[in-house]
Amino acid sequence: MAERTPEALTAGIDAAVEALLPALPDSLTAVGDMMRYTLQGGGKRIRPLLTLLFCQAAGGDPANALPFAAAVEYVHTYSLIHDDLPCMDNDDMRRGKPASHVKFGEANALLAGDALLTHAFAAIAAAEERTSVSAKNIVRATRELSLLAGAGGMVGGQFLDLASEGTDCAAQTLLEMDSLKTGALIEAACVLGLLAADADERLFAPARTFARALGLAFQIEDDLIEFADETETSDAVNEKATYITKFGEAEARRLAAVYTGQAIDALDAFGEAKQPLVALAKALLVRKS
Repeated sequence: MAERTPEALTAGIDAAVEALLPALPDSLTAVGDMMRYTLQGGGKRIRPLLTLLFCQAAGGDPANALPFAAAVEYVHTYSLIHDDLPCMDNDDMRRGKPASHVKFGEANALLAGDALLTHAFAAIAAAEERTSVSAKNIVRATRELSLLAGAGGMVGGQFLDLASEGTDCAAQTLLEMDSLKTGALIEAACVLGLLAADADERLFAPARTFARALGLAFQIEDDLIEFADETETSDAVNEKATYITKFGEAEARRLAAVYTGQAIDALDAFGEAKQPLVALAKALLVRKS
């Protein structure tokens, strides 16, 4: 099977994200529109791309991973909608346009996020009819996504994030928070790609190591991008600790490079098939948005 480029894989993700949305009656068309609003808001699709790249790196057909990739993107998008709500980060803009709660109202934004989170598991189940992924691995994918997106994963990280507002939290707390808030869903994305490929069990541990290190590098780079932008962010308004406030810009850049290196080192188990993942990790380190 010829290796597919990230650009081709991303086009497939966009198509799957739309195709796997629920069919709704006319009376609920607005619900679908609200789900699409943030889904189609110009995101980079990094997490679902990781799902397809890990499937490919493990020798699988990325097409088999598309329902899992869509599910990851639904969960990621729900988290963005909820993060922007006034009761959370209170951000009025998302990707250059009004946030969901500004566009549709707070209650409707809450429902749009709920709908995306719930539908993510329907997307995973769709793999039974659309792919050759085994029922066993579909069940495993459901478990992985629910655990890593839930209280012991992304939601737990968001809880720690809110709890740290206005406090001088310890560096270890910041690392734990971001390992959960950012890294856990990235871990789910990578693991679901391996499940779609029915990968050798020996590949799962290095994939998790890659994901956790990449998640920290990704969050640090986010902080650096916001710092360079020089505009008042919700983190500043809410008095949240960042890698800039905790370590300073120079040390934050060093840490981002260190964690990126750790992520890349973890990919040795994949041999030459690791190269697209290495290229992505390096590109994320120097991104501007």
